[in-house]
Amino acid sequence: MDKRVLVKFSGEALAGDEGYGIDTKILDYIAEEIKELVDNGVQVGIVIGGGNIIRGVTAAADGIIKRTSGDYMGMLGTVINGIAMQEVLEHKGLKARLQTAIKMEQIAEPFIVRKAARHLEKNRVVIFSAGTGNPYFTTDTAATLRATEIGASLLIKATKVDGIYDKDPMKFDDAVKLDTITYDQALEDHIKVMDDTAIALAKDNKLPIVVANMNEKGNLLKIINGDTSKCSIVK
Repeated sequence: MDKRVLVKFSGEALAGDEGYGIDTKILDYIAEEIKELVDNGVQVGIVIGGGNIIRGVTAAADGIIKRTSGDYMGMLGTVINGIAMQEVLEHKGLKARLQTAIKMEQIAEPFIVRKAARHLEKNRVVIFSAGTGNPYFTTDTAATLRATEIGASLLIKATKVDGIYDKDPMKFDDAVKLDTITYDQALEDHIKVMDDTAIALAKDNKLPIVVANMNEKGNLLKIINGDTSKCSIVK
């Protein structure tokens, strides 16, 4: 069993059918999945995107808002999601800590890798918000960076599909599932697992990326226990 993992959720996943904001039923479901991991002795870090609140690229699309400012707005969106995730985890009886890459001491701890590791050792779930703290970097890259920093053995990207396909399975009926691909294949074929910066960072640090369906109940624990039938792996 992998003892320490990082799970990446998209911000849009929290919005549910509404497409915007936070659906507490989705939050509750995610918290149950995370609780199952913690109850089985897994140390869990979490990164959540901010697309359900605002995307930096979208905010800056017409040139009125600078890209750097748009990205900082997106980082603040991830903090909103992080606060919500901390609340629901604590509601489930788990101990959780929110750390941000941008200092905001009134609501969260600043990111300090040794402190994060200590929390994990004490079986506290650690939520990493505000991306890397720098514009032009995605939350996928932040997830890969934090997973590497905390020594996670696995990065799980929880999505709406059960793995990696050669094309979008939501649009193409003939899309073929790829059970395992290499980092180089993911980069060369531009298969949209994560952005190229995140994949290159994972490759440099030999960090496996697992893409799985977050809506498959119990799937996260199955993956950590070695069942890869309903996911794809980049390694």
